[in-house]
Amino acid sequence: MALYAIADTHLSLGADKPMDVFTGWDHYVQRLEDNWRALIGPEDTVVIAGDISWAMKLEHTYEDFAFLNGLPGEKILLKGNHDYWWSTRAKMEAYFHSCGFDTLKILFNNSYYRCGVHICGAKGWPCDTPVQADEKLAARELGRLQASISAPETDAPGEKIAFLHYPPYAVQRQSGIMHDCLTGSGIARCYYGHLHAAAVRRAFSGAADGVTYRLISADSLGFCPILVQKQP
Repeated sequence: MALYAIADTHLSLGADKPMDVFTGWDHYVQRLEDNWRALIGPEDTVVIAGDISWAMKLEHTYEDFAFLNGLPGEKILLKGNHDYWWSTRAKMEAYFHSCGFDTLKILFNNSYYRCGVHICGAKGWPCDTPVQADEKLAARELGRLQASISAPETDAPGEKIAFLHYPPYAVQRQSGIMHDCLTGSGIARCYYGHLHAAAVRRAFSGAADGVTYRLISADSLGFCPILVQKQP
């Protein structure tokens, strides 16, 4: 049993917005499936950290989520900036249930306990965008991360690992409210997505103020989920 992660799958199986037109994204759905099936078993869990589907409405996600549901393992989903279909947790869970998508879980103001660790996360707020740009939205996203960190699914001991969509720390040593929240909450590991193409080369991966960051956008990983934790 193991915990893996990836972000930015950008599926468009039910929409006319293929990512294959971008350099490095050729045949990305098949590459993702091949890598996933070679690595992930039915007992494993994969966190998908945002920008999951290009669908605009929840009812238009069916083909994308049918594809994910059919892959091995449990999938824990959090919101990205392009997940316009995102709704309340209750509505999304009801939709998954109605479709028979029994391997999909929502990470939204909550947490999960898998492989001896607590999985926390939120969409986040980009470190290079001042809070003053939209104080209400920034405060809301910060509150969601705080809620996830402070609401463990179980009181079992274990490390809390954070997953964000937006990068909370930049190579230019820019930090923001999400980085401050992580350091103040004792989080030692954070995985994030959102960055593509040339931005991947500028992404920060490493330790900052006690938190080790790792970029997990799908193209930066070669469309292969990365190992986060093995069952102790």
